[in-house]
Amino acid sequence: MLPEMTHTDPIAPTSADPRRQAARARLDRLWAAGTSFLGTDVAILGGAMSWISERHLVSAISNAGGFGVLACGAMEPARLAEEIAATQALTRRPFGVNLITMHPQLDDLVRVCLDAGVGHVVLAGGIPSGPVIRAIKDGGARVIAFAPAFVLAKRLVRMGVDALVIEGSEAGGHVGPVSLTVLAQEVLPFIRNIPVFVAGGLGRGDAIVSYLEQGAAGAQLGTRFAASTDSIAHERFKKAFIRANARDAVTSVQLDERFPVIPVRGLFNEGSRRFLRHQAETLRRFQSGELTKEEAQLDIEHFWAGSLRRAVIDGDVENGSVMAGQSVGMISSEQSVREIIDELVNQAVDALIRQEDRMHRE
Repeated sequence: MLPEMTHTDPIAPTSADPRRQAARARLDRLWAAGTSFLGTDVAILGGAMSWISERHLVSAISNAGGFGVLACGAMEPARLAEEIAATQALTRRPFGVNLITMHPQLDDLVRVCLDAGVGHVVLAGGIPSGPVIRAIKDGGARVIAFAPAFVLAKRLVRMGVDALVIEGSEAGGHVGPVSLTVLAQEVLPFIRNIPVFVAGGLGRGDAIVSYLEQGAAGAQLGTRFAASTDSIAHERFKKAFIRANARDAVTSVQLDERFPVIPVRGLFNEGSRRFLRHQAETLRRFQSGELTKEEAQLDIEHFWAGSLRRAVIDGDVENGSVMAGQSVGMISSEQSVREIIDELVNQAVDALIRQEDRMHRE
């Protein structure tokens, strides 16, 4: 028998005002494909963030009516099984598990998810293989994959994924090259047979409505939830989010095209400055013959090893990697997950009411 849950009541109507109730009903129709697919009250997913998207935050998002997603990251299968069980002990509502396609034990991690009855598996960090997609679907779960480009979106649909997340470059962490504004125009009008969720730079409900009206099934947010009271992130990490502006969340800089740097968006800090100096010194050592090209590339890639945990868990926001999306500028206080979701819904309802007012004036 699972323990008694808290905060599991569906989100209540925003008010007894008939206009607000009508607008909320319209919102529910707009994201009906998303809520039906996820099994949730609202079509809002939590982005999977390493060290942050663990049992507490994931269950809080699901209990508040959204869809939490566990970040497996580099977990071993036994550790993932523990985290899934711990999350299930905190919520009876649906949640998903994000798996990195390059994980050396991916097949075992998929089996862990299926054995635990996880209904949705999110595949990230690369193009998933056909056999992995089939294994998940044959096991009774649904597959969600990321598409940073229209050509990949079409390919993933042909491969049989059940839903897509199109994530713009405004997002935090590892990002693609195209903004959500452009990506949505490329994908949403043409992918209609499966749900497509939008992500990247989203911090308000009215922005979510604009994408729903273009055909999106829902939205994924990470940055706002990372700074919530339900997040286990260090208080210094959350305070850095509250202080930051959108322009402070920048992508990592590459000094030489011979040594690629995977674009990662985060808050610029002393660690960012040291990374630039490290790249310059590594280039000097390569050019002087001290390092081979392979050694220099590895030296650059290993610079940030362990730095995300250092920022999130230890609170070293000056030297660690403070991954954040550009929506960080919209965070002005530490709120609970339920307050964030309620605020997003109310903003969406307000936007629909304003839209109706404009139509009546015309």
